[in-house]
Amino acid sequence: MMRTCQAMALPPYGRIARMDASILVNIILYGVPAVLAVTLHEAAHGYVARKFGDRTAEMLGRITLNPIKHIDPIGTILVPLGLFLMWKFMGGPLFLFGWAKPVPIQPRYFKDPIRNMRWVAAAGPLSNLAMAIGWAIIGRLMLFMPDLLSAGVMSMVIFGVLFNLSLMVLNLIPILPLDGGRVLYSFLPWKWAMSYARTERYGFIIVLVLAMTGILSAIIRPLVAFGSLLIGMAIGL
Repeated sequence: MMRTCQAMALPPYGRIARMDASILVNIILYGVPAVLAVTLHEAAHGYVARKFGDRTAEMLGRITLNPIKHIDPIGTILVPLGLFLMWKFMGGPLFLFGWAKPVPIQPRYFKDPIRNMRWVAAAGPLSNLAMAIGWAIIGRLMLFMPDLLSAGVMSMVIFGVLFNLSLMVLNLIPILPLDGGRVLYSFLPWKWAMSYARTERYGFIIVLVLAMTGILSAIIRPLVAFGSLLIGMAIGL
C-alpha cells in the first residue's frame, strides 16, 4: 500500500496582522483556512485515486470534507498549535509546520499505476492552488462589501492565500514521501526510480533538517511571494 503524505508549512513572512482579540479568535481566524487546506488536499488525493479505480480511500471514509477523518493528532494539532502559541507569546516570524494523516492508495487497482499515481499525487497541490485563488477572490469581493470588511476577515483571507501556496510549494518539493517526490518518481527510468524510492525512509528527516536550518524557508518563501503576486495581478488585488 502506498500513502500520499502531506506536510504543512508556512514560511516566515514577518508578523501576520496581530489583533487585540483573544487567542481563541486568532486560532479560529487562522485555523479555518488551515483546516480547509489540509482537508481538501487529502480528499483530492482520494477522489482522483477513485477516478482511476482505487476505492481504498473511499471505503475508509477519506473522500470527505470532514476534517476529523484527515487529522493526525500530533502533526495536525499539537505541533502547529505549539508553534503558533510560541509565536503568539514570544514574537518573531510565524512558522507553522505539521502533517496530516496519509491517504492510503493502492496503485495495483490502477490501469496504469505509474501515470495514474502521478495525477493522484499532483491532485493535492493543485487543490491548494485552487484554494489560494479562491481565497484571493473572496478578498477581492470583500472590497465591494465594506460593511463586512474587517481586519480579522482580511487576515483570514491573506492567511488562506499564503498557507495554501506554502502547502502547495512544500509538497511539490521532490523529496519522498511528499507529492513532488511521487511525481518525480513517475518520470524516472525504472532503475533510477527504484534507487530513488529507497530514499523515502529518510524523507521527513530531510524535510525537518531543511526546516530547522532555514533552507526550507529560503526555498518556499520566494516562490510563495511570486505566486501571491501573480494571483493578485490576475484578480486585480
